[in-house]
Amino acid sequence: MTAIDIPEIPDLLRLRRETGARLRSAMAEHGTDVLILLGNSSVIYATGASWPLGDSGLAHVDRPVAVVLANDEWPHLFMPFSEGLAPDSGLPADHLHGPVYLEFDEGVENFAAALAELAPRGGAVAVDELTGAMRRGHKRLFGDKAPADAAPILAAAKIAKTPDELSCIRKASRITSEAMVDVDAAVAPGVRQTDLSARFVRRTFELGATANLLEPIWQVMPANWQEQGVNPVDTNLALPRLSTERELVRGQVLWTDVAITYNGYSSDFGRTWCVGQDPSPRQQAQFRRWREILEAVLSVTRAGATAADLTRVAIEANGGTRPWVDHFYLGHGLGVDAAEMPFLGTDLGQEFDENLVLQHGSVLVLEPIAWENNTGGYRAEEIIVITEDGYQMLTDYPYRPYGD
Repeated sequence: MTAIDIPEIPDLLRLRRETGARLRSAMAEHGTDVLILLGNSSVIYATGASWPLGDSGLAHVDRPVAVVLANDEWPHLFMPFSEGLAPDSGLPADHLHGPVYLEFDEGVENFAAALAELAPRGGAVAVDELTGAMRRGHKRLFGDKAPADAAPILAAAKIAKTPDELSCIRKASRITSEAMVDVDAAVAPGVRQTDLSARFVRRTFELGATANLLEPIWQVMPANWQEQGVNPVDTNLALPRLSTERELVRGQVLWTDVAITYNGYSSDFGRTWCVGQDPSPRQQAQFRRWREILEAVLSVTRAGATAADLTRVAIEANGGTRPWVDHFYLGHGLGVDAAEMPFLGTDLGQEFDENLVLQHGSVLVLEPIAWENNTGGYRAEEIIVITEDGYQMLTDYPYRPYGD
């Protein structure tokens, strides 16, 4: 298989130039003159700004705002704190502005005045979010024409990654994997889920993480879905659940799910662990079936394949049933978001999957599930990048205690 040459150390200035060019190209395709971005990951993608979020929830009052102009190489950044901008971001000094507080009417007024100086009125505008104050002041901001949704523009720009973006994702994954070695060693009867979280978050920041993207999950899987305490008519697994101070018990099965960011780009890690003992023969059989599903999916993975191609072989390898949770998916993209396009096997339906064509340079997190009542099941995640004739692995964490 051909491979993408991923630099060991990302060139962040080159990354910013290349992602900026992709963003402006997508704007041109959608006839957009001005792009206003409020979402955390959208701002990170457009500007490279970063700030230490506790999780992936929105940073509201003090959030940065980005403005991308179709005819300007560099975005404008309205930032409450200058330390969030990397020295090698390349952003010119006149493109860095003070904060705007778009949750308040006064903030919208101030932003509208600043926007009028950056771009002529009447241009086509797209936004990723609207606050209540922005809706109230929409005429001041946008005139009589309602702004378009920025989601298609962002998706088109982000769907395939540059080599430097891949370098950041790989580095985030390596930080996560190294931290998980320490966490894995600490899993034992009597340890609390929150103890594992504390160990993981501390170690990742010691290793260079920029932010912890979501609350770490160490989900104790029930032997039967009926034991979850959910509505008895729901025959699906409840996943994920937040960690608590409950102590682990020998023989429990843990499904792990964690994510951090490095220079704004996310990792995604999932494995299945057993507490204090080796997996039973039946559990080992679940793991072997999971491997068969993964290998079947990888056998058809390449640029030009559709999401339906991958979901179809996954179902076949699982005996005709879907090896993923109804409210989740077989796989998802990864970048500045822990889950972004492309998505495989969602509730958008078969037609969506048939029309979603994988692209060279897209990143996928494959996360099939092998479940059978009375086993605790098996789940793990692998990150790959799509190439013209196949894929390239970005993760290599072992499957112990189930196998290497």
